[in-house]
Amino acid sequence: MRELEYPQVAGVAPGNGYSHVVTGTGQWVAISGQVALDPAGAFVGIGDPAAQAEQVFANLQRCLATVGASFEHVVKLTYYVTDIGFLPAVRAVRDQYIPGPKPASTALQVAALFSPDALLEIEAYAVIQRTA
Repeated sequence: MRELEYPQVAGVAPGNGYSHVVTGTGQWVAISGQVALDPAGAFVGIGDPAAQAEQVFANLQRCLATVGASFEHVVKLTYYVTDIGFLPAVRAVRDQYIPGPKPASTALQVAALFSPDALLEIEAYAVIQRTA
């Protein structure tokens, strides 16, 4: 059962692929920005934003699963990209992992990330409801 709500905001243009507001009751989960590192710490998809996005979302999924959550619980994603032109590829991968209502989102183009091989980094916030 989905405990999150996506209210419509009067007087604000609809979001294209994201929600302006997401609300829910439960335990707050913050996931650090994930980059395209495999379990051994090697970069995946050097020079390929779609391949990097796939690894990043797989990493986010593993982080969520660690606390008993899934992408259904995500209320906010923040995208850091070294080229804003990467967003269509990132969104296509996101849509595979989050087919339903989209979380609130912010996208920023940054001059660089921690490594020149990193094209993008994504952090997530989630709310999960614990049952007694």
